[in-house]
Amino acid sequence: MSAPLPSSTAPRSRHLAAIVIALGLAQIATWGSLYYSVAVLAGPMAEGLGVSRSLVFGAFSAALGASGLASPWVGRAIDRLGGRRVLAGGSVLGALALAVLALAQGPVTLFAGWLLAGLAMAATLYDAAFPALSQVAGKAYRKALTALTLFGGFASTVYWPLAWSLESTLGWRATLGVFAAILLLVVLPLFWFGLQGAPVPAAPSAGPDTPAPQADAPAGPRFLWLCTAFAVSSFAISAIGAHVVGALGATRLPAAQAILAASLIGPAQVAGRVAELAFARRLVPIRVGMLSFGAMLLAMLLLWAAGTAPWLAFAFALLYGAANGAMTIVRGTVPAELFGRDAYGSLMGRIARPAFFAKAAAPLAVALLLANGNGYAPMAPLLAAVVGVALAAYLMAVDGRR
Repeated sequence: MSAPLPSSTAPRSRHLAAIVIALGLAQIATWGSLYYSVAVLAGPMAEGLGVSRSLVFGAFSAALGASGLASPWVGRAIDRLGGRRVLAGGSVLGALALAVLALAQGPVTLFAGWLLAGLAMAATLYDAAFPALSQVAGKAYRKALTALTLFGGFASTVYWPLAWSLESTLGWRATLGVFAAILLLVVLPLFWFGLQGAPVPAAPSAGPDTPAPQADAPAGPRFLWLCTAFAVSSFAISAIGAHVVGALGATRLPAAQAILAASLIGPAQVAGRVAELAFARRLVPIRVGMLSFGAMLLAMLLLWAAGTAPWLAFAFALLYGAANGAMTIVRGTVPAELFGRDAYGSLMGRIARPAFFAKAAAPLAVALLLANGNGYAPMAPLLAAVVGVALAAYLMAVDGRR
């Protein structure tokens, strides 16, 4: 199993900075190509294939489910083989997935492409990048992880307009082809050469006195509470990502102002991560997690109140963005704080599985809620209750470690 490098062998700060930059640029491209682009391309894909938009989003939900199934396996592979090989392989798989989608002729190839994309997401996004970074960062892991997420925070900002521009001029098939080329020609070298020289975990020696591998540890109530907290909060985050514009529009804000409010979430997300970086020395990760869950709950209450005071939609967007930005860091640092970084890839993979399932279920669940005829009115109180449950589960997980 892999373990963090001792301080004596941790990379020099310039070398670590180069690794973070390489992984960060790759995160922008992988998140943008495999995750965010569907928001722009779903409509043109549905029209071009002669299927409903809901079917396209259903295929995307299947991709997130596939990511959940694959995440523990990917985490164990990172522990055994090293992050360099797994992330590089994931970028190749992602390019193949986008090529299949670009050539899709109907529902079968549509679902096949998205299922491949889901496997690629498990092997390239944060849940794979965090343990890969852990293998080289040593004691600087928390600072390096925060810096890495600063890059990822710009993925939607870069790829939404890029996808729109390319689709407008080239069509959705060529756009997916361009994104496949980016994964193969840009992201693959970034992963392969950026992590060059990273230690490959040594296989444990077999013998009668060798203890059984602990790839599936930890377990117990604390681990289950933490998984619950992250999975339930992921449901809320995914629901907001899919329905925020409609929910803000339902507050009686004009359409242009609703879109403006939603656009504030991305910059606020980066601001939350910058704040975490600035105050990292003063706040332990567990405290940051408490603040993040609490701020997200308050944000959902603001969204609820925006139904009677529409201007609160802007306060919601800023607070939610900052909380969600910090939450990404919490997902990477708190498990290490509670359980250590031995077999960290396996740990992150096991935590990611229920979170991916929750992400996959949320957009459809909220859509079914909307179908009851009450519009977006029930969404905010529901998500406030969901985040309240997540906060309670988190407090149970970290009880005694604050």
